[in-house]
Parts: sequence; C-alpha cells; structure tokens
Amino acid sequence: MSYIPNTDADRAKMLAAVGASSISALFDHLPQEVRDAADFSALPDALDDISLRRRLLEVSGKSVTMDSHPCFLGAGIYDHFIPPTVGFVTGRTEFYTAYTPYQPEVSQGVLQSIYEFQSLICQLTGMDICNASMYDGATALAEGVIMAADLTKRRKVLLPSSLHPAFRQVVETYLDPLGITIETLAHDPATGQLPVMADSEAACVVVQSPNFFGTIEDLKAHADAAHAHGALLVASVDPISLGILETPGACGVDILVAEGQGLGCFPAFGGPLLGIFCCKKEYIRRIPGRIVGVTKDTDGNRGFVMTLRTREQDIRRDTATSNICTNQALFALAATVYLASFGKQGMKEVATLCVQKAHYAAEQLASLPGFSLVFSGAFFKEFVIQCPSDPVALNKKLLAAGILGGLPLPGNQMLVCVTEQRSKSEIDQLVECLR
Repeated sequence: MSYIPNTDADRAKMLAAVGASSISALFDHLPQEVRDAADFSALPDALDDISLRRRLLEVSGKSVTMDSHPCFLGAGIYDHFIPPTVGFVTGRTEFYTAYTPYQPEVSQGVLQSIYEFQSLICQLTGMDICNASMYDGATALAEGVIMAADLTKRRKVLLPSSLHPAFRQVVETYLDPLGITIETLAHDPATGQLPVMADSEAACVVVQSPNFFGTIEDLKAHADAAHAHGALLVASVDPISLGILETPGACGVDILVAEGQGLGCFPAFGGPLLGIFCCKKEYIRRIPGRIVGVTKDTDGNRGFVMTLRTREQDIRRDTATSNICTNQALFALAATVYLASFGKQGMKEVATLCVQKAHYAAEQLASLPGFSLVFSGAFFKEFVIQCPSDPVALNKKLLAAGILGGLPLPGNQMLVCVTEQRSKSEIDQLVECLR
C-alpha cells in the first residue's frame, strides 16, 4: 500500500479543519454503549515492519489462487493470460486516477483510449457501433433487451434456458418494473444448443454463444428467424471466441453484448468487470451509455470529443435511453491494450489454443470410467461432464491435489473450463486425479 506521511502538525491542521479537538473526538457521534463495547484488549502487540511483512506473507500464503493452482473453473470469469503491456499502461497515473472525461480540452488521452476501444471492439465483432463500455456483461444484456423492446414497441422477450443464470437474474430484475414479460426457450438436452425459433409478439430473441454450457450457437440462423418475425436478435458472446468464429456482425446480429473480463482484466474475485455493448448503425440514437468520436479543432488538429450521451442526466428524461451513469474506462483501456498487444493473429492463436486444449481435456475426461460428455454440440473452451459421483466431493479431492476444479451443476454434472493458460501436464494431472 502507499505510504502517506503525516506529522503531528499535519494531523492538527486536519482536525482543526473538521472542527475536532482530537482523533478520539471523531468518534463522539457514536453511542456510548457502542464505544464501551469496543474491546481491543485481546489484540496482540503491534509488530515491527520486518515482523509485520513476514506475518502478512505467511497469511497470504494460505490463499488458493490461479497462480498457485491450475484452474479449470470458468462460468463467466476466466483465467486468460494478461500481457505485461496491460498493467504498464493501465497503471499510469494519468489513466489510473482519471474520471469521466467531461471536458475534452483536458481529457484527450482518456477520450482517445475510449475511441480506440470502440474501434477495436467494432473490428473484433464486425458490428457498426460500440459504446464506451458498460458495467459488466449482465447489465449490458439487460440494457440490450430494454433497447430492443423500445425499438420494436413489443413487451415480450425470449430468453434461452442456456443463458448464464447471473445474466438471467439481472435481466429479470431490470424488466420486472417495466412490465416486459419473459418467455423461456428450452435448449436441446442432447446438443445443449437452442432450437431456432421466434414469434411475432417478441421484441427480441436472446442467444448466448458460447452459452452457459460452453456450446456454440448458430447466430445467423437465429438472426434470420428473429427478423422473419419482426424481432431483433440480441446476442451475448465470449469476445475471445471471436478470434476464430464468424463475427456477430456478419451473422446479422442487431444488438451485441459481451463480458470483456477475459480481455486483459484480472478475475479479481468476480469483479469489477467490463461490459461490451454494440449495435447496428441505425440504432445509434437508442444506444445506452456514451460514444466518443473524433473531430478537428479550429486549427485543423485531430481531437476527441464525447459525441453522444443518451443518459437521463444529459437530456430530457422522457427521451433518455438509460440511466447508466458511467463506464468502465480503466477496464476498457485494459481491453484496448490487450487487443492491440495480440493483434488479429494473436487473438486467433489464443482462441485456437482454447479450443484445442478444451477438446483434449474433454476427450481425456470422457474416457474415464463413469465420466461422459453431457452435450454433443460443438463447444469452445467450456463443456459439461457427467460425473460418477458428487462433483462437490470431487472438487475437494482436486483441491487437496492442488487443482481448482470446475463448477458443480445439478445431477452430478460439472462445468469444466480450459483456457490457453492450461498446459498438457496440468490437464493430465486433472484427469489422473479423477481416475
């Protein structure tokens, strides 16, 4: 942590500024019974710096991390390699401490980084428009569904049963006060994929690909079916998969969202995250959040400005598309540096490694007595395996062997994730431990 020196004179000035006579006076507002109950007599004596550092290292060494244990857990948060360029750029103070760039004359660096993020995401997804990012993939999906209902003037949405449960919960929370009904589309229990269907009352069909089970969906077929009924296709994707899969833009997706954590952001106990939101150009006026654009100043020099803000703080409430207040600029910057570092070929290689290693792991696990693949559909980096016994107990066995297992699912099933980070020896160790 940072060391901030304060002298007795500094502390006296700060106390005087807030009108307190002493540090203890800062707690005078607490009821006396609360202060009397604060018994710190059992605390050990303070440690010197050397002993304190040794103690902290001892305690932190008890933690199980993705660095100490090979991780086969995914389900929305992934262990992808983060190149050192990401931390170098995002750690610069001009980015690390910057807030919302309302004033373009003093925020050119931040505005340019957001503009580059938008440009790179559009290249990756094949979509026309990308906003300046959102909180996470789940809220981005909820905003996309609301946007579809607004565009079509319909009050029903179709959600797949193969959608990430956390995404579904957020969508349900957003839609409940708006009176938009949800109809669930069941996935094929054999393939794990969503049958192509739509109806003329639905505002949109939501498709996640790869879905929660890791299975890849046919976005073009779903887009054609939705459009035939006057509905929109809202797709949620894994951006890493776009290194080898056809772009959503080429498939006819109308609104695209994604969780961008895998693009250079640490798992960090599940957040904060990075929401990606894209759409076709004709829907730009209804997109939530904000868009940064490029222009020229009076001297003809290139400059970056906040081009569009459709939130209710900036325009009339009845014409606002969302009350989303900010964006994840620091994580969008991380994704920008990640994409720039790998480039088109690098993204293809990362995605290819995920596919190859995940399929090797699936084949090896399915060869074990009592284990089998649950779905036959094509998958990217995650798959569901049927286990012969309780996956929670299996995970305890794996943890004892120094391995972080997959996500337990009902029916003695486990969702296993294999990214480019996993080596053949680690996969073989997983298989051998479950043998």
